Amino acid sequence: MPDSSVSNATLPASSKTLVASAYHHLRRDIIEGRLAPGSKLRVEHLKDSYGVGAGTLREALALLVSDALVVAQDQRGFHVKPISMADFRDITQTRVLLECEALRQSIEYGDELWESRVVAAFHLLDRAEAKMAENRAFSFDEWEARNKEFHQALISGSQSNWVGHFLGILYQQAERYRRLTVTHQPIPRDLHAEHQAIFDAALARDTQRACEALALHIQTTYRALEQLPDQVLLNGQAGAAQA
Repeated sequence: MPDSSVSNATLPASSKTLVASAYHHLRRDIIEGRLAPGSKLRVEHLKDSYGVGAGTLREALALLVSDALVVAQDQRGFHVKPISMADFRDITQTRVLLECEALRQSIEYGDELWESRVVAAFHLLDRAEAKMAENRAFSFDEWEARNKEFHQALISGSQSNWVGHFLGILYQQAERYRRLTVTHQPIPRDLHAEHQAIFDAALARDTQRACEALALHIQTTYRALEQLPDQVLLNGQAGAAQA
């Protein structure tokens, strides 16, 4: 078993594979609420559930600490990071600030290659949204991937690598919240129409309209989360969509 004090970069290839597998399984279970926000992550119990040794599991948990999905507390072990409206409000406000600026830069500097990336990403997102409308539970993961690709394409013409880096972190932090709003549908919402408005304005090089549509789109997810029962937020359960 790899020692938990060894960095992932220095682990043998086979150990890296085990750590990566444990990391992805743990991350999935946190995002989907199977490991509830605030819950204690007991290495001695989880190592059997995930079929890895204690050292491997600690390495995976350390990666999730870096992702800010797990909190490491001295003498108290690991816990799933809690979720809260205050946290999501901070994520939302910062994301609007940075993503709108990145979109402005992309519209100003983006060339035909940028346009082609946006068109291709929107096409794939459109197809995923059609699938999700037919079977929401089955198609959410595909939609989430396509949604991420579309937002990345929109800002891919930005001149700032740092803005893109920080937006990647914010997008990842928002995933637990976004999944709750999409699967539980607390307010009537046409995600396709929201994305279409952003897409049309961006390709028309209408910076003001594109940024207004993008900001509204991001903020609507926050407003949707406000309507969810407290128990849903406490448990982080995103598995079953409500009618």
